[in-house]
Amino acid sequence: MSRDGSEYVIKANRLPAGENASTFDGHEHGASVSFFLSRNVPGSGPDLHRHPYEEMFIIEEGNVRFTVGKEKVEAAGGDIVVVPAGTPHKFVNIGNERLRQISIHPVPRMDTEWLE
Repeated sequence: MSRDGSEYVIKANRLPAGENASTFDGHEHGASVSFFLSRNVPGSGPDLHRHPYEEMFIIEEGNVRFTVGKEKVEAAGGDIVVVPAGTPHKFVNIGNERLRQISIHPVPRMDTEWLE
């Protein structure tokens, strides 16, 4: 163990990233959870997909519209959205600023089936 505990700290700005999100793959860090740190620009979001496990979204800032199964739900900063396992879902940033949210996958390795 190092004296400063640095083997426990992962710099978010060093995670693999695209224009809208950074990815934490738990298995790469000895963790049993994976997540996205999303910073979606207005009008953006992933296509319809599903996972064999539930997915939780913690909305930090912004306004977002989710499609969860056949329902459309809106959420904003301070809200938490839970999508049941196997349920088709997607989201889009409906605000004027970047959407900041964390998408938690309770597995060490994410498994996504794209439907669109």
